[in-house]
Amino acid sequence: MEDGGKRRRRRWAVLGAVSAGAVLISGVALWATDSPPFKDRYCWGAWEQDSGPRFLGDYVLRDSGTERTSAESGTPGSGGKTATCTVSVATSGADDSSAGSGDSSAQSAGFHDRLTLSYGPVPEAPDERRAWIDRYFNGSASPLPNGLDGLVASDRAMLILPEACDVAGRPSAVTLWGESWGDGPQGRRAMPLSIASLPDISTMLLDAADVGMRKAGCAPGEPLRITEPMARVAEDGKSADTPVCRIPGVVFPLGEERRYEQRVGVVGARLQTCSVVLRELGSPDAPAAQFVMAGSPRTAAVFAGLPEGAGQGLVRTDCDGRNMVFYAHIGPGLGDGGGEKDRQVFERFTEAVGQRVGCEPAKGTEGAAR
Repeated sequence: MEDGGKRRRRRWAVLGAVSAGAVLISGVALWATDSPPFKDRYCWGAWEQDSGPRFLGDYVLRDSGTERTSAESGTPGSGGKTATCTVSVATSGADDSSAGSGDSSAQSAGFHDRLTLSYGPVPEAPDERRAWIDRYFNGSASPLPNGLDGLVASDRAMLILPEACDVAGRPSAVTLWGESWGDGPQGRRAMPLSIASLPDISTMLLDAADVGMRKAGCAPGEPLRITEPMARVAEDGKSADTPVCRIPGVVFPLGEERRYEQRVGVVGARLQTCSVVLRELGSPDAPAAQFVMAGSPRTAAVFAGLPEGAGQGLVRTDCDGRNMVFYAHIGPGLGDGGGEKDRQVFERFTEAVGQRVGCEPAKGTEGAAR
């Protein structure tokens, strides 16, 4: 008969073997299900694979030959320069089922979706700043809730960061920009991309902002979060009509040979946006005209330093102690290159929107770049 000591030693040996086996099985299960800590992380650790947004999920990798890759350029806050990160999902265009058939039209197209995250100050050069404004104040975007200064659409998003993150007097921002194209028998064709739902895109934007601000050393005491519902206020794109964007007096010779589309976005007391784009099948939408009224301190700061005056498409006015900006950028396809017609359209815009919000700017002041 075994004594008590031998029985206890044998029992501990059995328990040790069982525990080791459980750890081994658990590790295999984690690996097999790709559970943490084996999930990939992207963009300075801001996002995690399969964390909710479909662009980061495994569903987009369901087709054979599809892979997701990422690349970073720079680090947020490094020298005050813009840091970028791209996450791409690409599918090979080869179709094994048609191999050897000799029918190139039977081959499937190769698709490429790309999401670019940027952290840094708004561009300094006026032309680059206007292009940035036209892209991210687009009428397809709806405002972030909780008083955050930002906009979100299905293929883009923007958040203006607190003043502590300014660089050389320019506001810093976090942006997301999605694009998609296919390579097939007819060549490369641009396609619409929906990154995720608006709430999921908002979460991605804020997660990236928190990581970027921490790395740049300007993060607030508490992380930025959304607790209120995300309301979609932007309308679906419609053929541009007269008056454009439903703004009285804003009229262009649209013609019928070109497809102009208007996108009416935010129409509020502190922000109004509307965009006109030229649509051509297989090509990215080309900006044709952009209208913005900005009345919050952080959004108004985005326009600081641009040339001012009606002839420049930018005027400011004081509205009960609040700095309010009226901005228009009219492309050569619709306007006359900054001539008298563009000035008249801009003045009609400032009159109509100014009357709507009870704060109409003075006329006839050209202003100077500052």
